[in-house]
Amino acid sequence: VQLQASGGGLVQAGASLRLSCAASGRDFSNYGIGWFRQAPGKERDFVATIRWGTGMTRYADSVKGRFTISRDRAKNMVYLQMDSLNPDDTAVYYCAARPRWLVGGMTKPDDYEYWGQGTQVTVSS
Repeated sequence: VQLQASGGGLVQAGASLRLSCAASGRDFSNYGIGWFRQAPGKERDFVATIRWGTGMTRYADSVKGRFTISRDRAKNMVYLQMDSLNPDDTAVYYCAARPRWLVGGMTKPDDYEYWGQGTQVTVSS
């Protein structure tokens, strides 16, 4: 499984960004794909996850109502639309994959088996 994250950048507070995660190497029908973020000196935190087959989603409380995760099954892409960004959203963002959806889980880094490289998101005040 290969995951390639892209779309990060430097934006001002209140702006929007859309991150992309290109997934390849497997049939992702039963997979869960998640986004995590890690700020300097902090742990890697859960942001959002989506169940590939059903489209079911989960979000961290800190991003609910501002971020939207989606997938395009035809293109094997997962997106993270980020609106109303604020400086606290500054971090390196990673996409990750787990072969089988974990009911009641999918919010911890250890729940995931495959990771892509990160993409930097910087939000200035």
